[in-house]
Amino acid sequence: MTPFGMLDGCRAVVTGASSGIGASVAFELAHAGADVLLHCRQSIDDAEQVADRIRSINRKASVHTADLGIETELAPFVAAAWKCFGGVDVWVNNAGVDLLTGDKAKLPYAEKLDALLDVDVRSAVLLSKMVGERMVAQGGGTILNIGWDQSDRGMGGDSGELFSVAKNAIMGFTRSLAVSLAPSVRVNCIAPGWIHTAWGEQASNSWQDRVLQETPLNRWGTPEDIAKLARFLVSPDASYITGQVINCNGGAVR
Repeated sequence: MTPFGMLDGCRAVVTGASSGIGASVAFELAHAGADVLLHCRQSIDDAEQVADRIRSINRKASVHTADLGIETELAPFVAAAWKCFGGVDVWVNNAGVDLLTGDKAKLPYAEKLDALLDVDVRSAVLLSKMVGERMVAQGGGTILNIGWDQSDRGMGGDSGELFSVAKNAIMGFTRSLAVSLAPSVRVNCIAPGWIHTAWGEQASNSWQDRVLQETPLNRWGTPEDIAKLARFLVSPDASYITGQVINCNGGAVR
């Protein structure tokens, strides 16, 4: 019997894979048997470190740079991904704009919105369309998007408002694209809760307390928590799951 969640022979692409959730997803897919192309915008050294970890477990890994906020870079990126391993079986749209700790954190509200719409929404939609067409032509595949668990129930403040716009769009798009690409291509979305990435490491004590209060499991989630769910959803063991947005949030409901 094949072990659960195995991806032997699969060729995977993970966008935004130089750190955080993307890096963990890339390594977890490799651990399950996949060869992985890691995308980054400019953090090549970090992405190469993840690639080296993957190579250390005897899987193939390649790093590709592209600015997903520039539409003309999308089609060449998809073409390069297909050429890298001779096809793609798994595509994970994880790349997103860092409005909390990155250089865009101090942008005006409208410019933050533009950045999110360009990268988190537009690029994910257009990449998914291009990738979906190729997967249908090759006979199958799976696409996984990343949403946000609070986007459909609301969180106050500028960041909550902005991320809800972007992530609700992706969550709704996931459901519709799954219908468009069925039955040969599955499309799902993970909606993470409070995940201990770069922002969580520097969050104030009040935020640390809030996370624990809002999470019944009484801890932060980890990138590895998301990665393990991603591995299952893109594996053959999830072959009857498509068009779903699945919360991974420690049971938070508010």
